[in-house]
Amino acid sequence: MQQYKYFAVLLICSFSLAGCGAYFNQPTSPQDARIAENTAQTMKLRELPEPANRIEVGVYNFKDQTGQYKNVENGSTFSTAVTQGATTILIKALEDSKWFTPIERENLANLLNERNIIRTTRDEYRNSNDTAPQRLRPLLFAGILLEGGVISYDSNILTGGVGARYFGVGGSSQYRQDRITVYLRAVSTSSGEVLKTVNASKTILSQGVDVGLFRYVNFQRLLEVETGFTKNEPSQMAVQEAIEKAVELLILEGIKDGLWATEEGPEKDKELIEAYKLEQELENSTELYERTYQDHDFRHSASAVMGISLIDGDYTTGVMDFMGGLGYKYRFTSQLSLGYDIQAFKLNSTTEHIKWWLSQNINVAYNILPHDKLSPFIYGGGGVITYIDDKETDLKPNDTFYKLQLGAGLEYMFTDRVSLVLQGDWNTTFTDRLDGFVGGRRNDFYYNLGVGINYHFGSNKTRIKHNPK
Repeated sequence: MQQYKYFAVLLICSFSLAGCGAYFNQPTSPQDARIAENTAQTMKLRELPEPANRIEVGVYNFKDQTGQYKNVENGSTFSTAVTQGATTILIKALEDSKWFTPIERENLANLLNERNIIRTTRDEYRNSNDTAPQRLRPLLFAGILLEGGVISYDSNILTGGVGARYFGVGGSSQYRQDRITVYLRAVSTSSGEVLKTVNASKTILSQGVDVGLFRYVNFQRLLEVETGFTKNEPSQMAVQEAIEKAVELLILEGIKDGLWATEEGPEKDKELIEAYKLEQELENSTELYERTYQDHDFRHSASAVMGISLIDGDYTTGVMDFMGGLGYKYRFTSQLSLGYDIQAFKLNSTTEHIKWWLSQNINVAYNILPHDKLSPFIYGGGGVITYIDDKETDLKPNDTFYKLQLGAGLEYMFTDRVSLVLQGDWNTTFTDRLDGFVGGRRNDFYYNLGVGINYHFGSNKTRIKHNPK
């Protein structure tokens, strides 16, 4: 019984440490007001080089265009999923960048009304004292208007979790990911031309972890332990980071197109543009869910694999033994390929019956995520298995039998040409003689589990077409 206590303590500690930032900083008393948090993107904006000239911009309304309300488990709510203060967030981001001089336009009526009050007061003062007070300064006008808004809030784009429970001891973890997208465009006030349009997105992560123990540790002694936490990324900070990223992209796009420049001159402009192009290349190769896109254009691949084999025959004494092989694949499409492999391995059914075999297989393989760094795949086909040991029993050297093979695995791309493969397959043979004993109602079969290296070559000039998901 003692082992369950230790297991429970270990499980609770592991789950707690996994989210220690939230777990060990639980609020136990009211907290004082504080300066609002900055995002990583805020720092990037503030670190941008100074502009040659600041740009006067007006922002009338940068609003929530999603029309989406908060998700609740029970009932309904009229609270919006996205903050309605996106205009204020945008103006703050423009100030942080030091590239723009924002001009008040969201509440222009209030500004004009206050200016009228000032004029009226000064007129009255001038009439009563017969003096001419200083005239009110004219309003600044914007050379560029910034338009756009929050155009989407996608809920539950990715959900999942993991959990385990054994004899009343267990824990679980769940997560949910939402995503927000903003568009920002710069419009020339002199011509009405849309100078630039950029967009940025940001995911919002919610996590929950709970651990529990419910166990009788002694007669009429019940131990019950529960702990856990839930952590939700603030949607306002996600909106802020997405808007700040959009402002940075607008600055860089304007530098690239010659709309504005840095104070340091052409060399600094070129440096920023080169860094921006590298970021664009990375983003263009990244699909949904932060998946890095791999544009595989190789028709051929050679592989080497090593691992273990295990026979499942008429004996219950089978032991895992060595397996190694070489293979070749030809890709018809990015997902479908035809391969040939040859494997040498030992089948260890008893201490007296440890024999070497050679198999040759022709398989059709299907790569489920061909343009991801990590992709699962399945394969199946047939071949032959040949007895190659020099020990004569009921089997003779070069005895050959037909077989079928089904398998699955994972492939991880280190580079465009080199990948690591973990695979396992089930092989059924049309003979009951692999283990040296004929009996029972079924034929012998065996398992292979191996780790290998793939080398891809033979670039296809027309490139294998793909449809990113």
